[in-house]
Amino acid sequence: MSDSNNSSGGIGILGLLGVLFIGLKLGKVITWSWWWVTVPFWGWVCIIVSSDFSMGIFQNSNRNMVIICLNL
Repeated sequence: MSDSNNSSGGIGILGLLGVLFIGLKLGKVITWSWWWVTVPFWGWVCIIVSSDFSMGIFQNSNRNMVIICLNL
């Protein structure tokens, strides 16, 4: 009987891009700002926060719509 563990916890594409960009920046291949070099590390946080924010607006608009319909 084989006991295999199929976990897919890895660095991911954004992590690889971040490491690549840092290497290119330290090697003076690119002259980008450090903000742009580190975007792969914090860019996913912005995507999650913006999607959560937009879902919050969508849910609030539906709640307001229900309230308006009930007042009619």
